[in-house]
Amino acid sequence: MVRIISSGKRKSAVAKASLEEGSGNVWVNGRDYKNLNFFDKLKILEPLRIAEKVLGKLNFDIKVIVKGGGEKGQIEAARIALTKAIIEFSKSKELTKEILEYDRSLIVADVRRKETRKPGDSKARSRRQKSYR
Repeated sequence: MVRIISSGKRKSAVAKASLEEGSGNVWVNGRDYKNLNFFDKLKILEPLRIAEKVLGKLNFDIKVIVKGGGEKGQIEAARIALTKAIIEFSKSKELTKEILEYDRSLIVADVRRKETRKPGDSKARSRRQKSYR
């Protein structure tokens, strides 16, 4: 039995995907992905549909655990982890090429982070106002 573990990040959300041979079920934080909000469900479906188109029937189950961040960041992190697990499981260069053509952000995480706050200022970029000019 094959078991593959992969991870994905988005903002402060971190997802771990565990892939095992099975019947094509996907769970996100213990819930079936079909029970998610409509647009969140579509985001999770994207890599699955591409994989189904290239590989045929999906013969694996995926469990994704996501911690940290907000709701949308967690969904983005989950889809990155999900995609990486599917690619590692299939070892298909055609699938990787197809996913990169569709949307590079399914594999490559967005590394932008919040800029740190500077001392003496209220925010990262705003400066204190001067009253003598």
